[in-house]
Amino acid sequence: MAKTRKPTLAVWKFASCDGCQLSLLDCEDELLEVAAAVDIVNFVEASRAVAKGPYDISLVEGSITTPHDAERIHRVRRSSKLLVTIGACATAGGIQALRNFGNVKEYTSIVYASPQYIETLSKSTPISDHVFVDFELRGCPINKYQLLEVLGALVHGRRPVTPSYGVCVECKRRGHVCVAVAGGTPCLGPVTNAGCGALCPGFTRGCYGCFGPKPMPNTSALANYWSAGGMKRLDVVRAFRGFNASAEAFRRESELHDT
Repeated sequence: MAKTRKPTLAVWKFASCDGCQLSLLDCEDELLEVAAAVDIVNFVEASRAVAKGPYDISLVEGSITTPHDAERIHRVRRSSKLLVTIGACATAGGIQALRNFGNVKEYTSIVYASPQYIETLSKSTPISDHVFVDFELRGCPINKYQLLEVLGALVHGRRPVTPSYGVCVECKRRGHVCVAVAGGTPCLGPVTNAGCGALCPGFTRGCYGCFGPKPMPNTSALANYWSAGGMKRLDVVRAFRGFNASAEAFRRESELHDT
């Protein structure tokens, strides 16, 4: 009887902190099951062994911030049957997308003694701005259980099922007292996609928007609520310019108040 070939999995890093890649290793008890379901052939975070493509599934972490990476992502796409972006950097440009609101040449002249040797793009952009992406898994970092769901779904040829509702739903499920209503704490929970288990509100802190905008977020209503409560315009801008600063809904709202 012929042995069934396992799907090959490659993990790629672009501009990022490696945290989302490490979420795969953080699966711990489930990692052996993952290794049994797929053949991990390219994952420099975990092994020096690198096999040539093509690959059945590629997980891509990080944003595009250099001309070299803008070319490299096309090579990754061509060698991948399915390409999944993981994390805020890959799906929205990440915290480094704060450069998109300023002058990169000015930044490099301040930070580096010899800025003429720095090759960088003026913006940090998500992978989907450059190549076709089959599925986006958001978070900073991603939720490892969502990652397992995505891998399992792709291996079995079905569409992954991940939350499409806000963090407020997670708060209610966990029985958290609303930090915004009860404590007047600015919280992005009403406009942020679920995935963290309402971690920050569980410690009586407002949501920081790690999982990006939920579907059809009413960011203007939230910003107006903050402003009516006395929140300064600069603080409204800063609230939306976090881990997902360049995500369309957050970027647009922050720019409306950045005057």
